[in-house]
Amino acid sequence: MDNDELVFGAVGVAPFDERVYRTVLAGPPVTVRDLAERTGAGVERLHSALARLRGHGLVSRLSGRPTRWAAVSPTAALAALVRNAHADLGRVTETAAELEAVYRALGEAARPGEGVELLTSADELGRWFARLQQEATKEIMSLDRPPYVLAHGNPLQHTLLGRGVRYRTIYAPESFEIPGNLDDVTGLSQAGEEARVLADIPLKMSVADRRIALLPLHLDSPITRSVVIRGTTLVDALVTLFERLWTQAVPLTAAGPEECDPLDAEDRRILNLLLSGLKDETIARQLGTSTRSLRRRMRVLLDELGAENRFQAGVQAVRRGWV
Repeated sequence: MDNDELVFGAVGVAPFDERVYRTVLAGPPVTVRDLAERTGAGVERLHSALARLRGHGLVSRLSGRPTRWAAVSPTAALAALVRNAHADLGRVTETAAELEAVYRALGEAARPGEGVELLTSADELGRWFARLQQEATKEIMSLDRPPYVLAHGNPLQHTLLGRGVRYRTIYAPESFEIPGNLDDVTGLSQAGEEARVLADIPLKMSVADRRIALLPLHLDSPITRSVVIRGTTLVDALVTLFERLWTQAVPLTAAGPEECDPLDAEDRRILNLLLSGLKDETIARQLGTSTRSLRRRMRVLLDELGAENRFQAGVQAVRRGWV
């Protein structure tokens, strides 16, 4: 099944979980072993997916030995998920409205003691981004997308990763359309950053230690209005939004070679980028090759995996331990 045919992400169901649900739905009640044979996925991963699907109300566990799983009627289950998603989006909308109200109330200067500081230039945003990281002791979580205020990446991140600060970043695909960005992110991943990719990120932000948030109030370039929010329910709402998007995003990692892995480093990199959902043109530009040459190489990879499309390639690559 092609990724374009998967639609449950809009209600918080990950692509892999949706494929498992569709497999369960397509036949009589099944065991985890049955699912492993049909999908090529590992038993532990399937147990986790079924637990999440059960939490969403999409599958039920039947009594008896061995344990079997059955699909719940999609009409009722998905209607409930859609209602929950609408409620979540409503809370995000309310958060945006609160931010705008804060901005209007602050006017040209932030009022002390309210936990919100207004920034009125890109330079201020850049300085505060550095300060936010310097104040972090545990974790930085970010939604990353253009436009950028730092001209040369994030010089502090390698240092802070070395000190044990955890970085989790969700990148928009358009971030990698900027020459050199993919190489930078690859280097950060090797240094310890946990990177994922997700289309249609709704805003740009960074949160330090779940207590201080920094975000622009618009995404037009240059960025002229931003806010720093300290220790309020707005920060909690932004953390909740990040965690929800994190579950939907695709990991962008460089898999280590296996003994049985016949791929060279560049082929393995192409495979990981391919499975992360990046466009062929973006991958080719980052690799410094033409789209036509990239597609020829991708065709060889698909043939090596016995796959006809990206999804089949992903299943086979995971089964063989290549990614």
